[in-house]
Amino acid sequence: MSIKAKPSPSNARTIRTTDVPTTIALAEAQLRGASVRITAARVKVLAALLDARRAFSHQDVQDAFIDMDRVTLYRALDCLTDAGLAHKIAGDDRVYRYSSGAEHDTTRQGDHTPHHQHGHFKCTRCAKVFCLDSIGETGLLQNALQETLGKGFQSHDIEFTIKGWCADCAHERVL
Repeated sequence: MSIKAKPSPSNARTIRTTDVPTTIALAEAQLRGASVRITAARVKVLAALLDARRAFSHQDVQDAFIDMDRVTLYRALDCLTDAGLAHKIAGDDRVYRYSSGAEHDTTRQGDHTPHHQHGHFKCTRCAKVFCLDSIGETGLLQNALQETLGKGFQSHDIEFTIKGWCADCAHERVL
């Protein structure tokens, strides 16, 4: 299966799409592992999110996959989010953005509920959102919560956003 993207102007937000069978195989494996029915739309969307360097809005994905109708795309994104294969990031512009992956709480026996435990960087010029995965992986934010508020506090969702300019926008400003 190949993923084709609609050609877009150079200033438009684009999704990197891939013909690499390994990304599609990874998407299918993750869907199987989450006990989610494999559909072409879910595989296509998850593969694009896995291959992405940043989070994408529904419109970004819709622009890339013109052959997929809006409702199918919403259902695929909701399914991936519910299964913990993607996470939804609420923007201050009231636009949700989606990124692959979600952390799972394995502290309790058998609990594999997705927990969004990392921060984000949002560019205030181009509105791109990037996940700060390394902060969540080290438990830095959870540790800060425990140290500030004391033992017993447990987060299940973190909405931590650093705002500034991405490398591309900062470079444009210099020029």
